[in-house]
Amino acid sequence: MKVYINKPLCTGCQHCKDVCPVAVFELRDRSDPANVNVDGAPAEMEWKHDIEKNVLAKWKDVQDGHNHFAEKNDGTSGGISVGVNGEACILCQACLIQCEGECIHIIDDNETEYKSIYS
Repeated sequence: MKVYINKPLCTGCQHCKDVCPVAVFELRDRSDPANVNVDGAPAEMEWKHDIEKNVLAKWKDVQDGHNHFAEKNDGTSGGISVGVNGEACILCQACLIQCEGECIHIIDDNETEYKSIYS
């Protein structure tokens, strides 16, 4: 499996990391693009310090206990998600359902693509 994050859409909610049974995701500091752009995301989905405006408008004022768009991860939220262990993915799709930013992409061995569907 290939697992990557559309970084400008990531809120840093950490739901992907929390629900993944095989530790595919890590939350890393937004201040270091070289450290977050390592999961094979296409160039237009890499982190360039630019949050998608629609996602920012939707989540910036939500008070749900998460540090949305925080520069650093505090162990519970913040930072930006990186698919660091995509080969371990078992395609349970828990992350796809829980991802607030609808930023996760999984491509299976047959090149079928799965995307986040948070509602």
